[in-house]
Amino acid sequence: MNVVIVIPARLASSRLKEKMLADIEGEPLIVRTWQQAMKSALASKVVVATDSDRIAAVLHAAGAEVVMTSPYASCGTDRIAEAAALVSGEVFVNLQGDEPLIDPATIDLAIAPFFDSTPPPDCTTLVFPVGPEERHIIDDPHIVKAVLNSRGEAMYFSRSPIPYCRESCADTKFYRHIGLYAFRADVLRAFVTLPPSMLERTESLEQLRLLENGYRIRCVETAIDTPGVNTEEELEEVRRLFRSRYCS
Repeated sequence: MNVVIVIPARLASSRLKEKMLADIEGEPLIVRTWQQAMKSALASKVVVATDSDRIAAVLHAAGAEVVMTSPYASCGTDRIAEAAALVSGEVFVNLQGDEPLIDPATIDLAIAPFFDSTPPPDCTTLVFPVGPEERHIIDDPHIVKAVLNSRGEAMYFSRSPIPYCRESCADTKFYRHIGLYAFRADVLRAFVTLPPSMLERTESLEQLRLLENGYRIRCVETAIDTPGVNTEEELEEVRRLFRSRYCS
Protein backbone atom coordinates (compact mmCIF):
# COMPACT_ATOMS: atom_id res chain seq x y z
CA MET A 1 0.00 0.00 0.00
CA ASN A 2 1.59 3.24 -1.17
CA VAL A 3 0.62 5.91 1.38
CA VAL A 4 1.54 9.56 0.86
CA ILE A 5 1.22 12.19 3.57
CA VAL A 6 0.43 15.57 2.04
CA ILE A 7 0.74 18.66 4.22
CA PRO A 8 -1.16 21.69 2.84
CA ALA A 9 0.58 24.93 3.75
CA ARG A 10 -0.48 28.37 2.64
CA LEU A 11 1.25 31.56 3.69
CA ALA A 12 -1.89 33.59 4.37
CA SER A 13 -3.60 32.88 7.69
CA SER A 14 -6.44 34.77 9.29
CA ARG A 15 -5.65 34.66 13.03
CA LEU A 16 -1.85 34.44 13.12
CA LYS A 17 0.09 36.14 10.35
CA GLU A 18 2.35 33.85 8.31
CA LYS A 19 2.18 31.19 11.02
CA MET A 20 3.79 28.52 8.82
CA LEU A 21 7.05 30.46 9.04
CA ALA A 22 6.84 31.11 12.80
CA ASP A 23 10.03 30.06 14.58
CA ILE A 24 10.00 27.01 16.84
CA GLU A 25 13.43 26.55 18.39
CA GLY A 26 15.34 27.47 15.27
CA GLU A 27 13.10 25.96 12.58
CA PRO A 28 9.91 27.23 10.89
CA LEU A 29 6.67 25.70 12.14
CA ILE A 30 5.99 23.97 8.79
CA VAL A 31 9.42 22.31 8.92
CA ARG A 32 8.68 20.98 12.41
CA THR A 33 5.39 19.50 11.16
CA TRP A 34 7.16 17.89 8.19
CA GLN A 35 9.81 16.43 10.50
CA GLN A 36 7.13 14.75 12.63
CA ALA A 37 5.34 13.37 9.57
CA MET A 38 8.59 11.86 8.32
CA LYS A 39 8.61 9.65 11.43
CA SER A 40 5.44 7.81 10.33
CA ALA A 41 6.04 4.06 10.15
CA LEU A 42 3.30 3.42 7.57
CA ALA A 43 3.70 6.27 5.07
CA SER A 44 5.83 5.80 1.97
CA LYS A 45 6.38 9.50 1.31
CA VAL A 46 5.73 12.96 2.76
CA VAL A 47 5.22 16.02 0.55
CA VAL A 48 4.19 19.58 1.35
CA ALA A 49 1.68 21.29 -0.95
CA THR A 50 2.06 25.06 -0.95
CA ASP A 51 1.40 28.13 -3.06
CA SER A 52 4.23 30.11 -1.43
CA ASP A 53 7.78 30.38 -2.71
CA ARG A 54 8.90 31.41 0.78
CA ILE A 55 7.45 28.28 2.36
CA ALA A 56 8.93 26.16 -0.43
CA ALA A 57 12.36 27.70 0.15
CA VAL A 58 12.56 26.83 3.86
CA LEU A 59 11.32 23.31 3.16
CA HIS A 60 13.81 22.73 0.36
CA ALA A 61 16.57 23.89 2.72
CA ALA A 62 15.42 21.22 5.20
CA GLY A 63 15.38 18.51 2.52
CA ALA A 64 11.59 18.24 2.13
CA GLU A 65 9.75 17.35 -1.07
CA VAL A 66 7.48 20.21 -2.15
CA VAL A 67 4.62 20.40 -4.66
CA MET A 68 3.56 23.87 -5.81
CA THR A 69 -0.22 24.29 -5.97
CA SER A 70 -2.67 26.99 -7.02
CA PRO A 71 -3.23 29.99 -4.74
CA TYR A 72 -6.93 29.66 -5.54
CA ALA A 73 -7.54 26.30 -3.83
CA SER A 74 -10.73 26.79 -1.80
CA CYS A 75 -9.82 24.37 1.01
CA GLY A 76 -7.08 22.08 2.24
CA THR A 77 -8.59 19.03 0.53
CA ASP A 78 -8.52 20.79 -2.84
CA ARG A 79 -4.83 21.52 -2.30
CA ILE A 80 -4.26 17.86 -1.35
CA ALA A 81 -6.03 16.72 -4.53
CA GLU A 82 -3.86 19.03 -6.66
CA ALA A 83 -0.74 17.49 -5.17
CA ALA A 84 -2.17 13.97 -5.52
CA ALA A 85 -2.51 14.51 -9.25
CA LEU A 86 1.28 14.96 -9.41
CA VAL A 87 2.34 12.24 -6.94
CA SER A 88 1.74 8.50 -7.25
CA GLY A 89 -0.14 7.00 -4.31
CA GLU A 90 -3.00 4.70 -3.31
CA VAL A 91 -3.83 6.53 -0.07
CA PHE A 92 -3.36 10.23 0.66
CA VAL A 93 -3.23 11.63 4.18
CA ASN A 94 -4.25 15.24 4.79
CA LEU A 95 -2.11 16.46 7.69
CA GLN A 96 -2.53 20.12 8.62
CA GLY A 97 0.64 22.17 8.45
CA ASP A 98 0.09 23.78 11.85
CA GLU A 99 0.64 20.53 13.81
CA PRO A 100 4.34 20.69 14.78
CA LEU A 101 3.80 18.39 17.78
CA ILE A 102 1.76 15.72 15.98
CA ASP A 103 2.63 12.25 17.26
CA PRO A 104 3.67 9.99 14.34
CA ALA A 105 1.76 7.14 16.00
CA THR A 106 -1.39 9.25 15.73
CA ILE A 107 -0.87 9.62 11.98
CA ASP A 108 -0.40 5.86 11.69
CA LEU A 109 -3.71 5.24 13.50
CA ALA A 110 -5.51 6.89 10.58
CA ILE A 111 -3.48 4.94 8.02
CA ALA A 112 -3.72 1.47 9.61
CA PRO A 113 -7.31 0.62 8.47
CA PHE A 114 -6.14 0.75 4.83
CA PHE A 115 -3.80 -2.15 5.62
CA ASP A 116 -6.15 -4.03 7.93
CA SER A 117 -9.51 -3.86 6.11
CA THR A 118 -10.83 -5.59 3.00
CA PRO A 119 -12.07 -3.68 1.15
CA PRO A 120 -10.17 -0.61 2.40
CA PRO A 121 -12.27 2.27 3.75
CA ASP A 122 -13.26 5.27 1.65
CA CYS A 123 -11.79 7.67 4.18
CA THR A 124 -10.55 7.63 7.76
CA THR A 125 -10.28 10.30 10.42
CA LEU A 126 -9.61 10.52 14.15
CA VAL A 127 -11.86 11.14 17.14
CA PHE A 128 -10.95 11.86 20.75
CA PRO A 129 -13.26 10.75 23.58
CA VAL A 130 -14.65 13.56 25.72
CA GLY A 131 -14.55 12.79 29.43
CA PRO A 132 -16.98 14.02 32.11
CA GLU A 133 -14.56 16.76 33.13
CA GLU A 134 -14.57 18.13 29.55
CA ARG A 135 -18.29 18.14 28.93
CA HIS A 136 -18.25 21.93 28.62
CA ILE A 137 -16.65 21.60 25.17
CA ILE A 138 -19.74 19.83 23.81
CA ASP A 139 -21.48 23.22 23.66
CA ASP A 140 -18.52 24.99 22.03
CA PRO A 141 -19.29 25.64 18.32
CA HIS A 142 -15.57 25.96 17.54
CA ILE A 143 -15.07 22.29 18.50
CA VAL A 144 -16.46 19.75 16.05
CA LYS A 145 -18.24 16.74 17.51
CA ALA A 146 -18.77 13.33 15.91
CA VAL A 147 -21.41 10.62 16.29
CA LEU A 148 -20.45 7.07 15.27
CA ASN A 149 -22.39 3.95 14.35
CA SER A 150 -21.68 0.47 15.73
CA ARG A 151 -19.03 -0.12 13.04
CA GLY A 152 -17.08 2.97 14.03
CA GLU A 153 -18.20 4.94 10.98
CA ALA A 154 -19.25 8.57 11.15
CA MET A 155 -22.98 9.19 11.20
CA TYR A 156 -22.58 12.95 11.45
CA PHE A 157 -20.21 15.77 12.38
CA SER A 158 -21.52 18.98 13.89
CA ARG A 159 -20.62 22.17 15.69
CA SER A 160 -23.77 21.65 17.74
CA PRO A 161 -23.85 19.43 20.86
CA ILE A 162 -24.47 15.90 19.55
CA PRO A 163 -25.90 13.62 20.66
CA TYR A 164 -28.33 15.89 22.47
CA CYS A 165 -29.06 14.74 26.02
CA ARG A 166 -32.79 14.97 26.58
CA GLU A 167 -32.63 13.02 29.83
CA SER A 168 -29.75 11.01 31.34
CA CYS A 169 -26.29 11.11 29.72
CA ALA A 170 -24.48 8.79 32.11
CA ASP A 171 -23.62 6.14 29.48
CA THR A 172 -23.56 8.41 26.41
CA LYS A 173 -20.29 8.56 24.49
CA PHE A 174 -19.13 11.92 23.19
CA TYR A 175 -16.33 12.41 20.68
CA ARG A 176 -14.36 15.44 19.58
CA HIS A 177 -13.23 15.34 15.96
CA ILE A 178 -9.53 15.66 15.14
CA GLY A 179 -9.10 17.02 11.62
CA LEU A 180 -6.63 14.53 10.15
CA TYR A 181 -7.94 12.54 7.17
CA ALA A 182 -6.72 9.69 4.99
CA PHE A 183 -8.42 9.16 1.62
CA ARG A 184 -8.36 6.35 -0.88
CA ALA A 185 -6.99 7.95 -4.05
CA ASP A 186 -10.17 7.43 -6.09
CA VAL A 187 -12.32 8.89 -3.30
CA LEU A 188 -10.12 11.98 -3.10
CA ARG A 189 -10.42 12.49 -6.85
CA ALA A 190 -14.20 12.13 -6.65
CA PHE A 191 -14.49 14.45 -3.63
CA VAL A 192 -13.12 17.49 -5.43
CA THR A 193 -15.48 17.03 -8.37
CA LEU A 194 -18.53 17.21 -6.10
CA PRO A 195 -20.16 20.60 -5.48
CA PRO A 196 -20.22 21.85 -1.87
CA SER A 197 -23.20 20.18 -0.22
CA MET A 198 -26.05 21.72 1.76
CA LEU A 199 -24.89 20.40 5.13
CA GLU A 200 -21.28 21.32 4.38
CA ARG A 201 -22.30 24.93 3.71
CA THR A 202 -24.56 25.01 6.77
CA GLU A 203 -21.96 23.73 9.25
CA SER A 204 -18.86 24.90 7.34
CA LEU A 205 -17.47 21.36 7.58
CA GLU A 206 -16.16 19.94 4.31
CA GLN A 207 -16.24 16.29 5.51
CA LEU A 208 -20.04 16.45 5.38
CA ARG A 209 -19.75 16.53 1.58
CA LEU A 210 -18.55 12.93 1.72
CA LEU A 211 -21.37 11.79 4.00
CA GLU A 212 -24.05 13.53 1.95
CA ASN A 213 -22.79 11.75 -1.16
CA GLY A 214 -22.84 8.28 0.38
CA TYR A 215 -19.16 7.83 1.24
CA ARG A 216 -18.20 6.19 4.52
CA ILE A 217 -15.75 7.74 6.95
CA ARG A 218 -14.11 5.32 9.38
CA CYS A 219 -13.45 7.03 12.71
CA VAL A 220 -10.46 5.80 14.70
CA GLU A 221 -10.36 6.61 18.40
CA THR A 222 -7.14 8.03 19.76
CA ALA A 223 -6.04 8.84 23.30
CA ILE A 224 -3.35 11.22 22.05
CA ASP A 225 -4.16 14.79 21.13
CA THR A 226 -1.69 17.57 20.46
CA PRO A 227 -2.36 21.28 20.12
CA GLY A 228 -2.30 22.97 16.73
CA VAL A 229 -1.36 26.60 16.17
CA ASN A 230 -3.99 29.21 15.28
CA THR A 231 -3.27 32.06 17.69
CA GLU A 232 -0.27 33.74 19.29
CA GLU A 233 -1.19 32.12 22.61
CA GLU A 234 -1.25 28.64 21.03
CA LEU A 235 2.10 29.32 19.36
CA GLU A 236 3.69 30.18 22.70
CA GLU A 237 2.21 27.04 24.28
CA VAL A 238 3.55 24.87 21.45
CA ARG A 239 6.99 26.46 21.83
CA ARG A 240 6.92 25.67 25.55
CA LEU A 241 5.86 22.07 24.94
CA PHE A 242 8.44 21.62 22.21
CA ARG A 243 11.22 22.80 24.54
CA SER A 244 10.08 20.48 27.32
CA ARG A 245 9.93 17.44 24.99
CA TYR A 246 12.89 17.89 22.69
CA CYS A 247 15.26 20.41 24.27
CA SER A 248 15.56 19.22 27.87
